[in-house]
Amino acid sequence: MEPRAGVRGEQELMSAEAQPAAMVGSQTVRLTIPAKAEYIALVRLALSGLSRLRPLSEETLGDLKLAVTEACTNSVRHGYSSGEGTVEIVYELQPDRLVVEVADDGPGFDAAGDRPSDENLAEGGLGIAIIRAVSDEFEAGDRASGRGSRLRFVKLLEN
Repeated sequence: MEPRAGVRGEQELMSAEAQPAAMVGSQTVRLTIPAKAEYIALVRLALSGLSRLRPLSEETLGDLKLAVTEACTNSVRHGYSSGEGTVEIVYELQPDRLVVEVADDGPGFDAAGDRPSDENLAEGGLGIAIIRAVSDEFEAGDRASGRGSRLRFVKLLEN
């Protein structure tokens, strides 16, 4: 079951899918959005919706929204400079944690090299540092297919 919405004439399709994951008590939500900044708000809305399944503190929800916004912005900005392509977001809500994965088919990036310097602070460059600061686990690298980037972060949730 994969509802689709968008403007077909412009090939801007989005998809969303929600399903129980293999683990008991776990929920998975998958979003595919066009690689355009105006669609990132939908990613935050999906996260807000998940917070209804597992109540989160305002601080935790705010931190997670900031982290997923930064991750998606990196995919849109660095993965597809032309704005053509899609960004895939997967939320896996487990009883004790929320796992978020953001992936694209762009040329990739060096997460270790994404350290802010005085020169690029005005233009950004803090995205990875912000995600690392608000998450309990972080990993970034190539997608399993070898094409594109994959960023994954985990936030442990209080009982």
